[in-house]
Amino acid sequence: MAQSNNRMSPRQKMINLMYIVLTAMLALNVSSDVLDGFTQVEDGLSRTNSTVSSRNDAVFAQLEAFADANPDKAGAWYAKSIELRAESQRIYDFIDSLKTAIIIEADGQLRPISELENREDIEAAARVMLAPGANRGPELRDEIDAFRTYVQGIVGDSLKRSSIEMALSTEVFSRPGVIVPQTWEEAKFDNQPAVAALTLLTKLQNDVRYAEGEALITLLDNIDAGDVRVNEFNAFVIPQSRMVMRGGRYTADIVLAAVDTTARPTIFINGNQQPSGHYELVASQAGTFNYSGYIDVAHGDGTTSRHPFSSEYLVIEPTATVSAMMMNVLYTGIDNPISISVPGVPASSVSASMTGGSLVKSGDHWIARPAAGGSSATITVSAVMEGRSQTVSSATFKVRQLPDPTAYIPVGNERYRGNRPIAKRTLADVSGIRAAIDDGILDVEFQVLSFSIVILDSNGDAATLPSAGASFSPQQKSRIRSMTKGQRFYISRIVVKGPDGRERTLYPMEVIVN
Repeated sequence: MAQSNNRMSPRQKMINLMYIVLTAMLALNVSSDVLDGFTQVEDGLSRTNSTVSSRNDAVFAQLEAFADANPDKAGAWYAKSIELRAESQRIYDFIDSLKTAIIIEADGQLRPISELENREDIEAAARVMLAPGANRGPELRDEIDAFRTYVQGIVGDSLKRSSIEMALSTEVFSRPGVIVPQTWEEAKFDNQPAVAALTLLTKLQNDVRYAEGEALITLLDNIDAGDVRVNEFNAFVIPQSRMVMRGGRYTADIVLAAVDTTARPTIFINGNQQPSGHYELVASQAGTFNYSGYIDVAHGDGTTSRHPFSSEYLVIEPTATVSAMMMNVLYTGIDNPISISVPGVPASSVSASMTGGSLVKSGDHWIARPAAGGSSATITVSAVMEGRSQTVSSATFKVRQLPDPTAYIPVGNERYRGNRPIAKRTLADVSGIRAAIDDGILDVEFQVLSFSIVILDSNGDAATLPSAGASFSPQQKSRIRSMTKGQRFYISRIVVKGPDGRERTLYPMEVIVN
């Protein structure tokens, strides 16, 4: 056999050598689509980190407020939350330093991840994380292990502890076709493109923030935030309005805070006992009027305590009320409900007009549609009073374009917006995604024109699968069905069109398969 090789011509030997070199180059080549997918995922994770951090800040602010109000009860839990956030921030900053080191190793200088030039460099992460003597990979693994144990010591719920265990797992990794298992750091950073390693570190920061948030919520629950101690009684007058039109009615509720519902207090106003705490009178003339009284409360030992109160109300001449039923802003492209009324005047005698758009009557309210491009619209109200029409009021509203909606997956009567586990069988039953503005003020559906999903496999590689329209493509469905519990994919490049005709691209959404 050796003699046969020796008889190969120089040309044949050169061809064989070129084949070996070409094979090695192909093995090292990383698709630009894969690199683009990592960049998109990293951007989505960074935005998610910001959202989760804001949520954690809000929970911490509640802990701080409770500690200020009742340091004996909440002080210890607040102190633990300070320690927790300090530990979480320390690890978060340590991971940031590793990302900085990888960027400098790949490009020779620090720059934003989105501007990384040598994204495909498969040596930069290994030199930073796995180089002999540096020990940054093992150090990061030890830090994550310690933080996971620390957070699990705070969280008592077994399901949350299991979720944190999965998110911050550093178990050895058995790669298909490789006999010897790899350590966590080798599996994550050996032979990985620089952008992939950076994305994995950003995801790790997201997991740290998630664990911090679960622990903060546990600490907040521990102080029993819903338990409010009462050590005194106070009488309150709650009017529906302190301003009443002449001819209208003034209505107020007289209540006692923390009253025992089994013992009804006795209420006196201006020396007269009231049958209930509901006080009502007819406002016959304009002006400011005062009234006062007291509440007698019977205690279990037979004694009573008296709690005085006083209030006032203002009666004014008739005027018009114009208000947007959603907010003080009108949006182009949709129907904006407007409530228009004139106290003391029937609705049939009230008319209205609008500049910078159209205004039409619809049942018991009005519909305003401002013209596109305008900055404001003025609604003028007229009413027929004493046989003649007169202008009674006007109101100016700002005109704005519709804000961006948020994407969601319809699951029965719920709207899944990502960042929490969802059953794979549930995903298999849904047809696609939708987008809407449903913040409690606006309820506007948008048309989904296209989107892509980015799936990370066990090796950290990303695959981008597009879909034209709002439905999952057969290829997307097939990949989702093949995913296992704990895997994640990202819905990105979500292009939608609203009722105003404008197209816009939405933020990515993270989906966790359960």
